[in-house]
Amino acid sequence: MTPEQIVGVGKEALFVAIQIAGPILLIGLVLGLAISIFQAVTQIQEMTLTFVPKLAALVIIVLLAGKSIAAVMINYTTRVIQTLPEMIG
Repeated sequence: MTPEQIVGVGKEALFVAIQIAGPILLIGLVLGLAISIFQAVTQIQEMTLTFVPKLAALVIIVLLAGKSIAAVMINYTTRVIQTLPEMIG
């Protein structure tokens, strides 16, 4: 296994991780910011106000995007397994 192959697999793994986690983290960030602004304006400092809406939104996003997330993961895993003999030999 050459260093170029290792770097290629690592680079692709990072790209897949960004594809999978990016939309979920972005939605969490935007919703958290909106809730923080709402709390600052209304001076309501309730901890469940930040946790419950973000949790519900992230669950909905995972349910809606779960099929595409799984497809990305399956495609990456398939590519890695198919190229494994070339990397070893």
